[in-house]
Amino acid sequence: MTELLVLIVSALVLIAAAAVVGPRLGIAAPLVLVAIGVGASFLPWFASVHIEPAWVLEGLLPPLLYASAVSMPAMNFRREFGAISGLSVLLVVGSALVLGLFFMLVLPGLGFAWGVALGAIVSPTDAVATSIIKRTSVSKRVVAMLDGESLLNDATALVLLRTAIVATAASFSFWGAVGTFAYSVVVALLIGWLVGWLDLVVRKRVTDPTVNTVISFAVPFAAAVPAEALGASGLVAAVVAGLITGVFAPRDLSPQHRLSDSQNWRTVELVLEGIVFLTMGLQITSIVGAVHHDHAGVGIAVLVAVGAFVLTVMVRAAYVAPLLRVLRARAGRGVRLEDRLQGVQAKLDTPEGQRQAFVEVNARQRGPGSGGRPRSARDLERFARRVTQVLADIAYFRREPLGWREGTAVVWAGMRGAVTVAAAQSLPHDTPQRSALVLIAFAVAALSLLVQGGTIGPLLRRITPPRDTAALEQQTDAERTRLFELMRSSGESVPEPPQLRGDPTQEQFGIAKEHRLAVIAAQRSALLDARDNGTFDADVLEDALANLDATQIAIELRGTAAT
Repeated sequence: MTELLVLIVSALVLIAAAAVVGPRLGIAAPLVLVAIGVGASFLPWFASVHIEPAWVLEGLLPPLLYASAVSMPAMNFRREFGAISGLSVLLVVGSALVLGLFFMLVLPGLGFAWGVALGAIVSPTDAVATSIIKRTSVSKRVVAMLDGESLLNDATALVLLRTAIVATAASFSFWGAVGTFAYSVVVALLIGWLVGWLDLVVRKRVTDPTVNTVISFAVPFAAAVPAEALGASGLVAAVVAGLITGVFAPRDLSPQHRLSDSQNWRTVELVLEGIVFLTMGLQITSIVGAVHHDHAGVGIAVLVAVGAFVLTVMVRAAYVAPLLRVLRARAGRGVRLEDRLQGVQAKLDTPEGQRQAFVEVNARQRGPGSGGRPRSARDLERFARRVTQVLADIAYFRREPLGWREGTAVVWAGMRGAVTVAAAQSLPHDTPQRSALVLIAFAVAALSLLVQGGTIGPLLRRITPPRDTAALEQQTDAERTRLFELMRSSGESVPEPPQLRGDPTQEQFGIAKEHRLAVIAAQRSALLDARDNGTFDADVLEDALANLDATQIAIELRGTAAT
């Protein structure tokens, strides 16, 4: 027991030290932890360490993906969903098939199905590994794409892995595999949505922030476990629960609850990420030992891993290049429609203009005679919101163009990590050349972290042009000015309390406090509506919401004597 406690304390100290020392040395903390784990694996105490893959895939990954989903700007996720879905599904499937053919050719006797299984293991980028990119000066669109891709592609890879393993049997059916994949995703979406909704329903009735946070720790598992039990993707369910929580929590949960969540989940993320990379490094000697035991060639496995690593980068580049062209073309179409949409938006200031614009757009889209039927007030409101949202999207795409630099970042930031190693170790024990396949997966992940993770920062600094700091500050100031004007107008919509004469009383303090909280609530509602429409930069909006939360917490803590 004492040894276990010493091990846990040592791991926590190493994780904290890596987070502090790594950036000062110009090295990402995950790389430091992998190196420490590799070094420790040669010590006698860790020589035969074996980490159950379920601990990573079912114990560590759901809360990490949930936390990333909660903190991800929902509007940026929506805007980049086309690119995200392609990267997390089409690219993973395509990479697995290409790698499957490669592994079948270079590993005699493996077969295409087992090659695809290994390809599925090494194809997805790692949600934890791609956290390295957030510490660089990369475009916000690149961050959104990589974040979204890493949230979903692990689930695609694991479903594809199961399908490939089933394909080794004679009863394999292509359409059956497609149906299984669709079932896995749809059921996970439903369970994740339900758990996310129930999470908010329960937690907004809990008054203690600490208890509220404890409940949040159970949410990713409450989504993942039932989904896995039903044969669906637990990771997708955890991600959907996180997205639902992230979108609606500012409306349903108090600032104290959300502040407690944020602080505690950041700590949990740091510890879990550190454990993931430490355990990845610790397994190297046991993996190599298994290869020697099975009389497989370590050198050959490493050479195959180098080839697979190069191939993953090439396939990713081949996919990203046309993807960027499609995204640029879409942005160009939006710019050409901007003037027309602005004219439509100008008509939406009055109810009559809203109805006229709605009928005109329906007539153009569906043909003459289709726009005359009466529309409800909700239809008109939804139409006006959609026009505002589309115009905001056009402005966002114009403000954040995608060029070869951004494409290079998307390609080179696609790192593999500990999830690849854990997925490889989940292969059945009767898998042909299993120990060699596990070593290949580990080597690909290690190469990815070392080569890509170790060079992504210098590469981006080299290819990124100098920023016009003055223009950037001017743009940010203009954004804040618009935002403050929205807050001022929304605050003024709250009726002033009656003016009471005489010396201030406890009752007057209470009335003033309630009025100030009502103003904050109105301002928060306006900011969240703007968030849903995408009319402000996500970072500027997040800062404004955080300031509102801090103000409300301060007022509530001061009590009735605050004002």
